[in-house]
Amino acid sequence: MRFEVDGKAVSASTGGRAENESAPLIVFLHGAGMDHSVWSLQSRWFAHHGFRVFAVDLPGHGASAGPVLPDIATLAAWMEAVIASFGGKARIVGHSMGALAALATAARFAERVQAIALIAVAAKMPVHPDLLAAAKANRHDAIDMMALWGLGGLASRGGAATPGLWMLGGVERLLERAAPGVLHADLFACNAYAEAESDAARVNCPTFIVLGERDMMTPTKSGLALAARIACAKTTVIPGAGHMLTIERPDETLAALKGLANL
Repeated sequence: MRFEVDGKAVSASTGGRAENESAPLIVFLHGAGMDHSVWSLQSRWFAHHGFRVFAVDLPGHGASAGPVLPDIATLAAWMEAVIASFGGKARIVGHSMGALAALATAARFAERVQAIALIAVAAKMPVHPDLLAAAKANRHDAIDMMALWGLGGLASRGGAATPGLWMLGGVERLLERAAPGVLHADLFACNAYAEAESDAARVNCPTFIVLGERDMMTPTKSGLALAARIACAKTTVIPGAGHMLTIERPDETLAALKGLANL
């Protein structure tokens, strides 16, 4: 479906169900250079279990109008506007960059947030200079680095749960769909966000944190450090998993998110 925020078109998946305006709202936010398709399993489960689902394409991503938003604080303000356009409060689920946006929204616009789930997140999310440089130049090796560093060992060698699919190639095709400059803008925003720990200390809503044991991009140790700053956080570490949890380990990720349905 499509709707407007600040006069610009936003595209979102409703999880395969018609929108139910009386159902509790849950919004899914994807990571850097990606789009709503990373939430295909999780969004469908919530849509078929009584929720009003919006797995959005962030501005400048997928089918949503640009420009790409420049930093995490601006993403949080945009999220507040999204929720306000529907009224009430929302549960927010974010992966990587989307997790930072969810965290910042809960810290700064608490009146709009009922609960958050942060997937593949960390207290600090610096981006390797080689990856930033490659993304700025729109070189394909930026996509190669994201895919290789983002998957756990088994997934990087194939490892798809569905026979015949190629996990590594699938992640590369996903990132290749982003317009030039989008990946760099997203990575730059993650690299520049220095308020994760202070924002975490301000969160007072139920929080679910899902981490990959073998995540090379947001290491488990740093994710646990962030969780320790949130008084109401419940943390799940998925053994052997990398950074791309929603794609790599969709069933385990969904299981960790189901607590959002029981608030």
